Amino acid sequence: MTSDFLAFLSSPFAALVPYGWDDVWADEFAPYATEGLLAGRVIRVDRGQCDVVTTDGVLRADTAFVTPNDPMRVVCTGDWVAVEPVGNPRYVRTYLPRRTAFVRSTSSKRSEGQILAANVDYAVVAVSLALELDLGRVERFLALAWESGAQPLVVLTKADLVPDAATLGHLVQDVEKSAPGVPVLTVSSNAGEGLDVLAAVLSGGTSVLLGQSGAGKSTLANALIGEDVMDVRAARDVDGKGRHTTTTRNLLALPGGGVLIDTPGLRGVGLWDAETGVGQVFSEIEELAADCRFHDCAHEAEPGCAVLAAVDSGVLPERRLASYRKLLRENQRIVAKTDARVRAEIRRDWKRKGVEGRAAMDAKRGRWH
Repeated sequence: MTSDFLAFLSSPFAALVPYGWDDVWADEFAPYATEGLLAGRVIRVDRGQCDVVTTDGVLRADTAFVTPNDPMRVVCTGDWVAVEPVGNPRYVRTYLPRRTAFVRSTSSKRSEGQILAANVDYAVVAVSLALELDLGRVERFLALAWESGAQPLVVLTKADLVPDAATLGHLVQDVEKSAPGVPVLTVSSNAGEGLDVLAAVLSGGTSVLLGQSGAGKSTLANALIGEDVMDVRAARDVDGKGRHTTTTRNLLALPGGGVLIDTPGLRGVGLWDAETGVGQVFSEIEELAADCRFHDCAHEAEPGCAVLAAVDSGVLPERRLASYRKLLRENQRIVAKTDARVRAEIRRDWKRKGVEGRAAMDAKRGRWH
């Protein structure tokens, strides 16, 4: 290890390193340090208050000072914040600029976005093999994951319920075809299968665990952490669906490195200005579209449509094209109801911060060797 890295580990912020603190965050926080504020990471938000891990331990703080009318800018799990060192109650003064953010649309008729987690490196989409695969829902999760700026990862849980290796292989292939460029892993939390590989991947940063109720997220979180920190209830035998055992988003340090944000089961997963994410999920369709006769081809009935030709020849599954159209239409409706320019500016800022953060992480890893 270099002297610079040893100095970093021995700094006053060393206790925050397991939670993702690095040189870039230190630079962002510097102005607030001069004011005597504490740096910390939000590990849980609950009704206008949050738990923050700081160099002074875990503190309870009020978020009233940083809860604006815009729901996209409220404090959320994964945020790095500046907290008052004393007070009853203590207050979060501000949060540091986010590198990435996982956002979905709410059920509100006002078409508001809801931030599920911030500063995430890996978006882990948990899919239960106890149920028939819903590839359309997987594609929906992946669109939001790509749009967030994080690296998506699909984890097929409860693999022990598919004892036939050939059947399991076919299921993995089906998901891989619907998730181009995304790693697909199979795990069994009960049998301990695949957990070492997943833990190794997640040790490199902050991960958010996403999926429907009953997908086995809390069981998976417990298995990765090595103790029962999340409440687990059995899924219903009728439809395999679980209840919301996790009701808040909790940030948990993993024993092998990295941190994990567990989220409540998501029944509604609405897109939120996710055109880029949709394009990445359906990258093969976007590539085919480049060869269409018309640059604005809608891939409906236009002559010279390379996408429709691929469907006719069997190269592109018709289900994929139908899912692509559906998600694009939904996203267009959301964008039409919001200020897309402002959202785009926020998204560009997240992605810029993500690039800077990954560069800092790569540099830090280089110092280890």
